[in-house]
Amino acid sequence: MALAPLIRVVACGSVDDGKSTLIGRLLAETGSVPEDQLHTARTVRRAGSTIPAGEIDFSLLTDGLEAEREQGITIDVAYRHLLLPSGRRAVIADAPGHEQYTRNMAVAASTADVAVLVVDAERGVRRQTFRHLTICALMGVRHVVIAVNKLDLVGYDREVYDRIAGDIAGAAARLEIPRVQVVPVSALGGDNVIDRSVTMTWYGGPTVLESIEAADADQVGDDEVRLPVQTIVRAPGFRGVAGTLASGSVSVGDKLVVSTRGETATVTRIAWLGGDRETVTAGEAVCFELEPEIDVARGDVLVGHAGVSVPADRFSADIVWMGEQPLAHGRSYLLVCGPITVPVTVTAVRHKLDVENGRQGAARVLTLNEVGRIEMATDRPVPLDPYQLSRHTGGFVLVDRLSADTVAGGMVRFALRRSSNVTAHAYEVDRSARERLNGHHAKVVWLTGLSGSGKSTIADAAERALHAQGVRTFVLDGDNVRSGLNKDLGFTPEDRAENVRRVAEVAKLMMSSGVVVLVALVSPFRSDRRNARDLFDAGDFVEVFVDTPLDVCRERDVKGLYAKAAGGELPNLSGVGQDYEPPLDPELVVSGTGDVERSVEAVVAAVLASGDS
Repeated sequence: MALAPLIRVVACGSVDDGKSTLIGRLLAETGSVPEDQLHTARTVRRAGSTIPAGEIDFSLLTDGLEAEREQGITIDVAYRHLLLPSGRRAVIADAPGHEQYTRNMAVAASTADVAVLVVDAERGVRRQTFRHLTICALMGVRHVVIAVNKLDLVGYDREVYDRIAGDIAGAAARLEIPRVQVVPVSALGGDNVIDRSVTMTWYGGPTVLESIEAADADQVGDDEVRLPVQTIVRAPGFRGVAGTLASGSVSVGDKLVVSTRGETATVTRIAWLGGDRETVTAGEAVCFELEPEIDVARGDVLVGHAGVSVPADRFSADIVWMGEQPLAHGRSYLLVCGPITVPVTVTAVRHKLDVENGRQGAARVLTLNEVGRIEMATDRPVPLDPYQLSRHTGGFVLVDRLSADTVAGGMVRFALRRSSNVTAHAYEVDRSARERLNGHHAKVVWLTGLSGSGKSTIADAAERALHAQGVRTFVLDGDNVRSGLNKDLGFTPEDRAENVRRVAEVAKLMMSSGVVVLVALVSPFRSDRRNARDLFDAGDFVEVFVDTPLDVCRERDVKGLYAKAAGGELPNLSGVGQDYEPPLDPELVVSGTGDVERSVEAVVAAVLASGDS
């Protein structure tokens, strides 16, 4: 037996607009709250509360954290079950209103069918209101209920309601939200929450509860079959492909396609909790037996025969940035979409969005809570759909590769055409052939350290020593590269990330030509160096830390950079105005203050360590 339809609701809006009171009243007056919790809400009072003892303080029914009760604010998303008069169930996510907790609100909106956006009638529409409305639209919420709250504080004035409805209508139209219902409300007095207001007789529309119940739980792309494979179930005489059906419906006899490879199989059995089924629909955990037994693994996506999406490795996407550190193009993150986890590089920040007027502004970075459009490249083709087609296989999060923090929620707009227009050609004369001709293996030696630490000096001497032994080499020096290929880049963290990315790609190409590449680059951030390392196979990348104290580098100051930094002319010099993150586990550490010959010998030994060079 299929479960009853569930409506997912996100309640959002600016801080102190009255979300908790509105949700609390919905819960209390629909019998969705245990009696002991109601008793507590009648007897406990926050400091400064004006609600008489014996009456219910509805806001206390949703604030689960002690800090929330003390401050009278919502910090984390709280989920509450709401019993609807029709017998359907709803889950309300009470999202924080503070700007600093916008990331929590975005997470709640990502699974919502309906949004209840609360606006304080006295304060009107605020920037955070627009931000929440924009995030709801980006997250694919198709039904938004605007609850204009606290009408009792403005004398139930219809003009106030009309003005706010007009303010929000333009933004909703611009964001192309299909269904918007504006309801005048007094959550404290109960007007138009459950029952119609006897005071605002000028309003003839539905109440908040009626609006929620009338909302369809449909979502875009529900007709397209998408099954992200979670696991393979094996038993004697049985091999099933299991996961939660993200969208569409599947019946016995339907054909399914592995989106990454195009292999097709027929569903011969649907094993389900409680017995076999003939048909399953979106949201149900299923296990399909397929004929023939095609190669399917966790991370693959099974799609309907008529809705095959072509895997791609370059995408345009809208994101909500949640990281404390700004998003920088050129930096690598992990993209997570269902069972898919793949390294991804943000190749461009196209624009950031002004949430109040919808204007697109030029940007190279996105900071906390900003919304923008990016382009990104995955390290292998993945079957991501446009978000408008499927929120389940078109929505993703970005994860910082060092801290493992979730730094962004994103929605794929489309796969870039150049993704399918570019195909790597396998030449017969490859790296192995060149290495045999050269008589040694290729390798990349990445020297990192502060400016003036001695990287270029050591690289220069090491190249001479290797050259004398017949090893084909080349040095990619930071300043030399910036005078040509990277002359368009500055020294901000995002430009440094792009600088490292380009140099690493060039080093990889040169290594493919069969030479030993010595890179002398400050490359101050660990994440950027790790991204560079990830381009290479194990053993092909040797990180060398040229360890020289900052004071020594300052004294040397061979390029006059430290003098400029002291004079305020160079604010982003590593180690002075910008952090330098020394390697935690480099293959080699050499002293920049000791005998240069010994450092050179160590680098040469690292190159020759395999005995093949």
